[in-house]
Amino acid sequence: MSNIKKEDIKQEVFDLYDDYAHSRINRRDFVQKLSVYAVGSITVTSLMSFLMPDYQNTLQVKADDPRIKSEYINYTSPKGSGTIKALLSMPVDAQKKLGGIVVVHENRGLNPYIEDVAKRCALAGFISIAPDMLTPLGGYPGNDDAGRDMQSKRDRNEMLEDFIAAYDYLKNNSNCNGKIGVVGFCFGGGIANMMAVRIPTLSASVPFYGSQPPAEDVPKIQAPLMLQYAGLDTRINDGWPAYEAALKANGKVYTVYIYPNVNHGFHNDTTPRYDKAAAELAWQRTIDFFKEKLQ
Repeated sequence: MSNIKKEDIKQEVFDLYDDYAHSRINRRDFVQKLSVYAVGSITVTSLMSFLMPDYQNTLQVKADDPRIKSEYINYTSPKGSGTIKALLSMPVDAQKKLGGIVVVHENRGLNPYIEDVAKRCALAGFISIAPDMLTPLGGYPGNDDAGRDMQSKRDRNEMLEDFIAAYDYLKNNSNCNGKIGVVGFCFGGGIANMMAVRIPTLSASVPFYGSQPPAEDVPKIQAPLMLQYAGLDTRINDGWPAYEAALKANGKVYTVYIYPNVNHGFHNDTTPRYDKAAAELAWQRTIDFFKEKLQ
């Protein structure tokens, strides 16, 4: 781990990482641009180490947590991709059927952070499913850079259909009460928005810093929305005014929270973009929303 402190890093470095993480610049250009901010004892190597995810020391739910049971399952892809691997998690002491949550990963497959989020949903009293859209290509490869390259080779609309199939899997699960929500992050936030468009029986949708659906699709949304945005995330936030206007014009039920002075990815506790206060508040709001809509 790097000994760099977050407060010593300029916002431009986080913006650069956002460009790299979303494949707007390649690794060589990222390293080259990063060198501008390597001053004094801060080297490019230490900056890279600081910015990359740390999965070893950040998981909030231990693999052997006795309060939940998690297992990998496979469900059929409707798009001819064979089966999709997913992590299915639920509390061990459930006394009744549970509300379901589809957990949608970022643009790099089912990494340890998203698996941890799915387990947090189970600890909160839900049955969750976290699919890996890299399954047709061999599955999450163990690091985000390779995962991002792999995911770019899959068709976004086909992945949406595979996430909708995860909703159907939960709907038919004997431990689920039939009320299902979705929470997604980054790419997954965009999918959470589109699942609200596509699934009229969806009970709740919580997109974290997700791209917005086309205005003409907004009338199809039936699920109540809780939209979570990062104040510094101009790239995603630029689409919010038009989305909000369409939601209002069509009488849709939504709540929006914009957390000031935090970056895109602020909920992801494995990278320095993480903001503990905003992440914990946003997550508590998410769980409270799901408890209201799914139980």
